[in-house]
Amino acid sequence: MKNPLRKDLVSRSRPEACTVVIFGATGDLTHRKLIPALYNLQIEGALPAGVKIIGFARRDKSNEVFREGLEDLNKQVSRNGHDQEVWSEFAENVEYHMSEFTDADGYKRLADRLDAIDAERGGKGNRLFYIASAPSFFDDILDQLKAAGLSDNTEGYWSRVIVEKPFGTDLPTAQHLNQVVNRTFQESDTYRIDHYLGKETAQNIMVLRFANAIFEPLWNNNYIEQVQITCAENLGMEGGRGGYYDQAGALRDMVQNHLLQLLSLVAMEPPTDLSADGVRDEKVKVLRSMRQWDTPELVAENVVRGQYVAGHVDGKEVVGYREEDRVDPESKTETYVAVKVMLDTWRWSGVPFYIRVGKQLPKKATEISIHFKNPPSVLFNALSDGVPGGNVLVIRIQPDEGISLRMVSKIPGASLRLEPVKMDFKYSSSFGKASPEAYERLLIDSMAGDATLFARRDEVEEAWKFIDHIENAWHQSKTPPKMTEFVAGTWGPKEADDLLAAAGHQWRRL
Repeated sequence: MKNPLRKDLVSRSRPEACTVVIFGATGDLTHRKLIPALYNLQIEGALPAGVKIIGFARRDKSNEVFREGLEDLNKQVSRNGHDQEVWSEFAENVEYHMSEFTDADGYKRLADRLDAIDAERGGKGNRLFYIASAPSFFDDILDQLKAAGLSDNTEGYWSRVIVEKPFGTDLPTAQHLNQVVNRTFQESDTYRIDHYLGKETAQNIMVLRFANAIFEPLWNNNYIEQVQITCAENLGMEGGRGGYYDQAGALRDMVQNHLLQLLSLVAMEPPTDLSADGVRDEKVKVLRSMRQWDTPELVAENVVRGQYVAGHVDGKEVVGYREEDRVDPESKTETYVAVKVMLDTWRWSGVPFYIRVGKQLPKKATEISIHFKNPPSVLFNALSDGVPGGNVLVIRIQPDEGISLRMVSKIPGASLRLEPVKMDFKYSSSFGKASPEAYERLLIDSMAGDATLFARRDEVEEAWKFIDHIENAWHQSKTPPKMTEFVAGTWGPKEADDLLAAAGHQWRRL
């Protein structure tokens, strides 16, 4: 019998109409992700009626020119295609506001415009501020919003802020950013966005674990041998990305946020409820339990970093990282990192979590693989071919979202021969449609006041504590662990294979 007392813990709030103000509105994120996401929500009838969108940026543009630029790219990237009638209706609620991010008068004019929009609605309205600018302007934007009174909540209405990554470049800068955010907006109104958590498969990790009795009893060190999280990219520094990437690197760009978030979802304990803080409380416990690699010796033993050199990807010749546009020819920035993570908890004691991420690898893919321990082989150890590799549960985050389970089966025929087979579930074929874009879910959640899929302040800071020890060993110690090299188009340096081989493991072939 269902427990009616728990109904409030699983019901989802409805998104509310608001005015969305996007800072950095002329940038690529706005054109390729945010506006198409809002448009697709409208085309599917999920966008609340009355939503207004204001693009805030420094370039001199009219409303018409701004809308035309958005429309041109929406035609190329929209998940649901481009319906001109729907777009025309959508674009009527989009306008442009020109101002420097540091200009107090620009924010005063913005406040006046927001008040005018509210007056058209018949009273005070909700406001959602999306900071999609360069990180160097985060402080200025937040301080100016507070000075203009735009971060204040009025009874019955809300003002919220979405902050794009990176959330700082190390623990001190992350703590500073959190202080600035929290003196402008309440923590409950602050949404630190990580688009990986908006992907359907990432959201499904908790359902897979806690709604299926065949998995949760096995989800521990008694049955699981190892866990691997891989994020592979088959691109380099296209689109002028070299300048940013050379200041960040794979560890800070991907591991600190995306991949540690996925790890925490895999390793967390069952939350007491499905509220935002109920889920995030358990994720923070995972991050706090990570064993710290806080000396150069521990980093050298448990972390591998590398750079790609010239090679071939997808049959095309590519240059090495140090020859890329806007990259320092003497760069010490890693484009590949493999990390062994150990969690000091009862559930996961002794189980290694291997994380790897890299540029210019053979294919684009992000997945989590759960490798179960092999059963005793006494029944089949006399077979000439032995028993093939054991059970592996694979959660594919991108590009082909889904879940597969590898098991061992007998090959049809008179002889007893074993072979691994796969049960496969794909979102696109099982539900007859492609999964929504991550930003669609995250934007609609922020309008509904649901912060479950957003990072909390303590999550961000705990992740940075782990990352900073590694960064300090690489860049501040007298005897830094070495930088390895690998040929573009291969799966990374040999040292990454050795990292797993030391425990009798090997990377899963994607």
